[in-house]
Amino acid sequence: MSGRLLSLDAFRGFTIAAMLLVNNPGDWAHVYKPLLHAEWHGWTATDWVFPFFVFISGISMTLSLSRRAALGDDRLQRMLTTMKRGLAIVLIGLLLNFIPAFDLTTLRIPGVLQRLGLLTIACAPLAVYLGWRGQALVGLAALALYTALMLWVPVTGPDGVTRVGSLLPGEDTAAALDRWLLEGHLWARSRTWDPEGLLSTLPALGSSVAGLLVGHWLATPRSSLEKTAWLFLAGLLSLLAGELLNATSLPINKALWTPAYVFAMTGWACLVFGATHFLLDTQPSAQAREACTRWAQPLRAYGMNALFLFVASSLLAKLLGSVTLGGQSLKALLYAPLAALPIAPVNASLLFAIGFVLVFWGIAHLMFKRQWFIKV
Repeated sequence: MSGRLLSLDAFRGFTIAAMLLVNNPGDWAHVYKPLLHAEWHGWTATDWVFPFFVFISGISMTLSLSRRAALGDDRLQRMLTTMKRGLAIVLIGLLLNFIPAFDLTTLRIPGVLQRLGLLTIACAPLAVYLGWRGQALVGLAALALYTALMLWVPVTGPDGVTRVGSLLPGEDTAAALDRWLLEGHLWARSRTWDPEGLLSTLPALGSSVAGLLVGHWLATPRSSLEKTAWLFLAGLLSLLAGELLNATSLPINKALWTPAYVFAMTGWACLVFGATHFLLDTQPSAQAREACTRWAQPLRAYGMNALFLFVASSLLAKLLGSVTLGGQSLKALLYAPLAALPIAPVNASLLFAIGFVLVFWGIAHLMFKRQWFIKV
């Protein structure tokens, strides 16, 4: 397979735009429920976003390393280069968490980019040295090990009571490990557990492996239509597996990144990506494909600089929230005119989020037009 997949760039762009939308409401007290994470068990559309990024990262890794192998790069060099990229992503994530407090004693160590970076490091040897069967076995083994640790290891909760198999916030094995290793450096809203903690990165490896496997499938010489059909089938089967697991003792839960969550979100990722792949890379009508490509251009612009846009948007959000004028934050000052409109507060909050997305689309479009692509 040669050249870039327009569908993968557009899917990545959709995901980063969705992340900006859900991360930047005008007022967190007024947000539509689908634009918030599920409170604990269950899922909303917002819970698509992070596993979609992990899934996309896996696809991109397989395709990129395959191209480099075809150019003659040796295995060790491919692995080390990929691991260095993962380390760079971890360091960027830590730097973002360091701003604006600049206090190492309270620095939150886990985070979105930290997890993406750790998964990149962990997947590098899998992608370079193992075939798709070996990768699948490692992914399933990671889910099985995590399940055993969560259900069978005795855990002492923040209240001092020891339990086995509890999945309540702060009482599970993952939370106990995070407190033991990272006490004082966890998510500020909870302090006793972290949604991007260390142990829950283990099942997240399953989401990465799913992406690696889809990358292998896309690299086969089969027709684009056949690839798309099997993406839809794989998505439906994965959703079914997720629902079956959801009925067991480890239900769908984003904060715990349960195996049920892995399969459910992988299913949705396959379906959404499959639809994008059909529209942009598969459908036989050249005229229709060209029209879809034009409509997808804003998403492609987002997707070609996804990491840069995530970092820049995070920095801007921190700036708006921490800089004050006349006793009010810059965000409050910008949001005030929208809050004063004769509309429901939840709609004013959504308008602010949409405006935030549009501002960064303008940046993404300018960078795309001038062929400025920032890579790590």
